Amino acid sequence: MRLRKTVRYFLQLAYKGTNYHGWQIQPNGNTIQSEIESALSTLLRKPISITGSGRTDSGVHAFHQIAHFDTDSELVPQQMVFKLNSILPNDIVVKNCIPVIDEAHARFDAVERGYVYHIDLARNPFSANEHLYVPYELDIDLMNQAAKRLIGRQDFESFSKVKTEVNHFYCDIRQAYWQVEGTRLMFVVRADRFLRGMIRAIVGTMLEVGRGKLSENDFVDVLKAKDRRRAGKAVSPDGLYLNQVDYPAEIYI
Repeated sequence: MRLRKTVRYFLQLAYKGTNYHGWQIQPNGNTIQSEIESALSTLLRKPISITGSGRTDSGVHAFHQIAHFDTDSELVPQQMVFKLNSILPNDIVVKNCIPVIDEAHARFDAVERGYVYHIDLARNPFSANEHLYVPYELDIDLMNQAAKRLIGRQDFESFSKVKTEVNHFYCDIRQAYWQVEGTRLMFVVRADRFLRGMIRAIVGTMLEVGRGKLSENDFVDVLKAKDRRRAGKAVSPDGLYLNQVDYPAEIYI
């Protein structure tokens, strides 16, 4: 009997993280990864594990997350998308299923990731658990001046969760800015990698700049201190969205 070749696929995903304890499987808590693995295992009739491009914390959302899995079952990608969405909860959506080369890795091959943090500057009854509401005035120009100081490869230990297993705290931030659309304020940031809790700590600290509690120079001092105690309080996960994960073109079949 001839064995079928195992094929690796990338799943493109979107989800609302409000009802989940983050991406990664945990012993006592429902997670995005566990829901998707359960759906895949049901459809393919064998245990299937997936590897994500990164871990989103409890309550964090994603417009664009990537995970890979392997199977020797014959798949029609668009049919797989339809079938997965028919059994997944409504707050998790598979947007695409793409064959990739055997060596492609959702986490290690990602060359850039992007996040957006959403803030409501006016009360919005429809954005609970989706945006952070800020009831005070902010100086957006000062916040953008501070955001410029994030650009480049630097040590971001001041904005990292203290208990985290990493070899170093360096990240190469390629883009960081604030933009206003009506009563919504958004922080857009792109980098080669991010540390645990990094964006929420940066946003919390820049809000202090916007309120006049920190100057641009104070913000730079916090960055250079390499001390989490110097940075501001991390904002809630409600407004944070993973919205970009990029890969080299050659990994796609």
